[in-house]
Amino acid sequence: MALVNKAPWLTLLGWGESGTAGLTAASYEQLERAEIVFGARRHLRLLPPLTAEIREWPVPFADGIPALLNERGRRVVMLVSGDPFWFGAGTSLARHLDASEWIAVPSPSTFSLAAARLGWPLERCTCLGLHAKPLTRLRPYLQNGQRLLVLLRDGAAVAELAALVRTCGFADSQLNVLEALGGADERIRTLRIEDALPEDIAHPVAVGIEVAGNGPAIPLTPGLADTFFEHDGQITKQAVRSLTLCALAPQPGERLWDIGAGSGSIAIEWLLAHPDNQAIGFEQRSERAARARRNAQNLGVDWLEINEGHAPEVLENAPLPDAVFIGGGLSQALLDLLWQRLPRGTRVVANAVTLESEALLAHWQQQAGGELLRLELAHAAPMGTRRGWKASYPIVQWRGVR
Repeated sequence: MALVNKAPWLTLLGWGESGTAGLTAASYEQLERAEIVFGARRHLRLLPPLTAEIREWPVPFADGIPALLNERGRRVVMLVSGDPFWFGAGTSLARHLDASEWIAVPSPSTFSLAAARLGWPLERCTCLGLHAKPLTRLRPYLQNGQRLLVLLRDGAAVAELAALVRTCGFADSQLNVLEALGGADERIRTLRIEDALPEDIAHPVAVGIEVAGNGPAIPLTPGLADTFFEHDGQITKQAVRSLTLCALAPQPGERLWDIGAGSGSIAIEWLLAHPDNQAIGFEQRSERAARARRNAQNLGVDWLEINEGHAPEVLENAPLPDAVFIGGGLSQALLDLLWQRLPRGTRVVANAVTLESEALLAHWQQQAGGELLRLELAHAAPMGTRRGWKASYPIVQWRGVR
């Protein structure tokens, strides 16, 4: 049977502050042929007279999707800022549509316009869309000498961002405030993070940050200093955490179960390894669960999920992981349950400190295979007028694959 190719009914049209002046002839033709045009209020104000029905897109964004889908079969144009698939609305819309239903006609993104105005190589910049995300997601990228391009919701968010950068110890940074790029009201102002911000910053706004200062940058290697985390002593210490993360071997897009999350340090470093990674922490004590959430927020990985309750019961409805770390609550029942539930190929790492948990891991390795390591660490410490080695409790670590 021959397949019939149907013309797409929806055009995702890249739109900027220059309105129709920034469109190609083909893009303008799509607009003129439309029966319905959807767009945010700030986009619609730049439209020329059209025969199409004009509809304002609601806030929050998701509320407009049903109305758009109800117009299948008509010629519809959706005005989308810049490039629909570069921190744009295209990603949200495409998941509700078949590929044959839509076409996208991008225009220069705000990131492209900002880089062009500042003379920055776009491929060397970190681009972040934080207009609807927590500003703390900037934290991992605060590294001396880095250039960041950030989309923000409004002028108040610029002040919040400047305060965050200053609090993190990068008060020498330079801030480029870019408003209404590409339009008649375009304005670019450059100031230091420490300077008083103007009160008339208008939406749409982006900032270009040239990071400078002596604040603590988050290193790219596993094993952050313990001082990065708020904790009550229930934390996998830096050296052991580094070895544990290496054993867990995070890869882009993978999910971790952190059982006995404590301060959340293992799950947080897993998330820092790649922005597409996911992690679920399981913690029976509510004050520790709250602390882990705060640590995740402060270190820019606020999407860490913490489930409160006792293992193994709390694991019951959680989506299955690619890797599991057992830092607390180790028991034979937990290991048996994991071996029943986990998909084959799941990586599992367990750390033990007590003699009882050591014995359990030694017995488990005989059953399940894997590698058993004993980690002994000592730090130089004063001994009267001299120095000696002060040993920490040894850690027994089991690494295996389901």
